[in-house]
Amino acid sequence: MPSHIELKNVSWSTPDGSTLLDTINLAFGAERTGLIGRNGIGKTTMLRIMAGEIAPASGTVHVTGTISMLHQQSGPPAKKTIADAFAITAELDRQARIEAGTPLDGDLDNVDWTVEPRAMAALADAGLSDIALDRQLDTLSGGQATRADLAALMFAEPDLLLLDEPTNNLDKDGRAIVADMLSAWKGGAVVVSHDRELLRRMDRIVELSGLGARVYGGNWDLYAERKAEERDAAEHRLAVAERTMSQVKRDLQKAAERKARSDSKGRKSRIGGGQPKMFLDFKKENSEQSMNRGTTMANRKREEASLALKEAREDVETLRALSVTLPPSNTPSGKRLVALEDVCWNTPDGKAVLSDVSLTLVGPERVAVTGPNGAGKSTLLRLVTGDLEPDRGAVRQGCRIVMLDQNVALLDPSLSILENFRQINPDQPENTARAMLARFLFRNEAALKTVAALSGGERLRAALAIVLGSHEAPQLIVLDEPTNHLDLDSIAVIEAALADFDGALLVASHDEDFLSAIRIERRIDLSESR
Repeated sequence: MPSHIELKNVSWSTPDGSTLLDTINLAFGAERTGLIGRNGIGKTTMLRIMAGEIAPASGTVHVTGTISMLHQQSGPPAKKTIADAFAITAELDRQARIEAGTPLDGDLDNVDWTVEPRAMAALADAGLSDIALDRQLDTLSGGQATRADLAALMFAEPDLLLLDEPTNNLDKDGRAIVADMLSAWKGGAVVVSHDRELLRRMDRIVELSGLGARVYGGNWDLYAERKAEERDAAEHRLAVAERTMSQVKRDLQKAAERKARSDSKGRKSRIGGGQPKMFLDFKKENSEQSMNRGTTMANRKREEASLALKEAREDVETLRALSVTLPPSNTPSGKRLVALEDVCWNTPDGKAVLSDVSLTLVGPERVAVTGPNGAGKSTLLRLVTGDLEPDRGAVRQGCRIVMLDQNVALLDPSLSILENFRQINPDQPENTARAMLARFLFRNEAALKTVAALSGGERLRAALAIVLGSHEAPQLIVLDEPTNHLDLDSIAVIEAALADFDGALLVASHDEDFLSAIRIERRIDLSESR
């Protein structure tokens, strides 16, 4: 299959000289490729190099055909319409002049009457059939704007689409629409995403890491299966390397013991005087040469075994998902943790967000709050934690509750992780704080990093360590879209930690894979209460 874009030995460095991309060799054609990797590894930078927005520090980018890029949503431009996004405003103006009977020279020769119906069909495919072409982009929700931008890119029919986190901040329905649009797309696409459902629609996965780019044929599920096989193989190599090292150490010990016995026997022979000195010296020299050869060979084996063990450990650390162990919350079964009774909440201008909502969480149950964007999920979570007061009804709390939103607002970004721990848990000594942070993989100097320098996944992990490290661990953890902006490795860590938590969870998330991994037992759909 001919490629639309080819990267040859492409490298790129940050302004401070840190290498972000190193000798990348990849080609992309008319297939759908999911581009994954931890945050900060260079995925967005690679898309921008492919789009021609920035130049590589070295290497070449060869492009055949047309390329369009969808950036992460940063807010629609003011005074721009849907028609502007589709680049058809001039054509619609031409048609309006013709219909009004005031055409300009050349209008009748160049008119394309298919533009409007094709644009409306593209909007319909994006789930925006009720949106007019003269609608201003800044009046759309973030999810609508993302889908409108994607529809506009597809309308232009480029050979290759470059999409940077196209489902970030979209609700469940919006995510499904984007996935369907990509499935129906006939051209090529390179998609940076941590949305596993979207990655299941890909034809192949490219993993970007500090070791470069590696191509995996197939979609997310096949990639995950291959990675599991690689982890198992790495674990096996590590076990073999550890056994080999143990055997080499035993062999060295036996050789040292044999030498000691031989030396002792030689000394006794000299003392006894039963053999000529010249013969004893010759025998000693042969013995020492033999011992030296054996020691040299044994040391070489030890060095080889040590190197193999080091490489095996590095492979395992690279492939093994990070894991943390949570302390118990001792949440009793049957205990009422929180209850909302006919709760209502309105915006300051009187718009009803939640009306007559009742909810009870009992014992260590796991509940997901679902519904489209704007349904009131975040409002409900803030009512549960006491951050908001209801306009009517009652909220009754029966345990310690902590809330971790996607920005982890409880942490002071100017302080280190350790300082945040001591500030939130002033009764805990430093040794206890460090021990708890170490359980969450913040060991030694890592605990001294400032929160501002942490990735999203590290922030959430640090927050979990801090709230669970208090004398009174929370029995209910409330999470608001915790996987937004996290890379897949960070999501795996948080999933593993929350799956092992013995307390209750109340979670708002559009990530179905995440909800499944943390073993959600019950769902509250706010769209049904509106």
